Amino acid sequence: MSRKPTSVSRFGIQRKIVANMTSESWRSIPHVSYIFEPDLTSFVEKYKEFDTNLQKEGKHVTLNTVMIKAICEGLKAAPQLNAHIHFEPKLVRGKVTTFDQIDISMPWILPDGRMMTITMKDMGNRSLGNMTEYMAETAKKIEKTDLNEAMYQVSMHDTFEKLAKGKFLQVGQRLIGSLTNKKHRVKHLTGDAKKAYDAIPDSEKLTVSDLQQGTITISNIGSITRGHDGHVGLLMIIPPQVCAIAVGAVTKKPVVVSKDGKDEIEIRTTVPLDICFDHRVLDFGEVKPFIDALQNIFDNPDDFLKY
Repeated sequence: MSRKPTSVSRFGIQRKIVANMTSESWRSIPHVSYIFEPDLTSFVEKYKEFDTNLQKEGKHVTLNTVMIKAICEGLKAAPQLNAHIHFEPKLVRGKVTTFDQIDISMPWILPDGRMMTITMKDMGNRSLGNMTEYMAETAKKIEKTDLNEAMYQVSMHDTFEKLAKGKFLQVGQRLIGSLTNKKHRVKHLTGDAKKAYDAIPDSEKLTVSDLQQGTITISNIGSITRGHDGHVGLLMIIPPQVCAIAVGAVTKKPVVVSKDGKDEIEIRTTVPLDICFDHRVLDFGEVKPFIDALQNIFDNPDDFLKY
């Protein structure tokens, strides 16, 4: 008895880009993953108190935003994580470029369930209040953005960049793959639909600039795994980035706590952070200052929680 397929769906532009990037990631990057699971009981309590006071003023900051701010402060203590690598394996030579600006590649779940990675720019120099406003503005832009058209523009921009770098074979293979079979051709806006979309000001929709490669990826896995046990064990690094971080869901679990020289088991609040880094560039020695900086923030929330 033979199996019968229930459906066949061909890759659209978004899935093609994701498939290409992830394949390159696993093919070329030696991943190392470390799960940091700090006790955030006091920190979360202080955050809730902080946000309650903000709400009296008509303001609000999510815990996710607070965690992103903390990660940005940690990256300032470990700038090697906020970098891009260029490596030529055949010649065994390479270089690493670190950046003073933290541009976060951040996956967003769209209303239709699809995912789009958006670059949140200069997050290291933003306050919690400014981060909140920036994310709200980005959410509004998403509502007016056509995903396929935006990703098509990114793909075209990337193609022209590869041509400028002399990567003719790669561009040629991409064109053959997209043009030689109608079933695999990329669909994008044309005619009146294209004119109507182009008429939307760039300030009100996502552009190529918003979707280009950031300096590091931070994924809020916790927003979609809330209420479930488990955490990310290995996160994908998107080249040429050298680090990716997943923020898990707030979880209560039994933890051994030392009091007056005695060990006791208490129910504590934790948030798992999966820190994945490229071993060609980073050893744990470069990652440790990042973890130390985060721990200091979590231990001293009053000094950190400022709108």
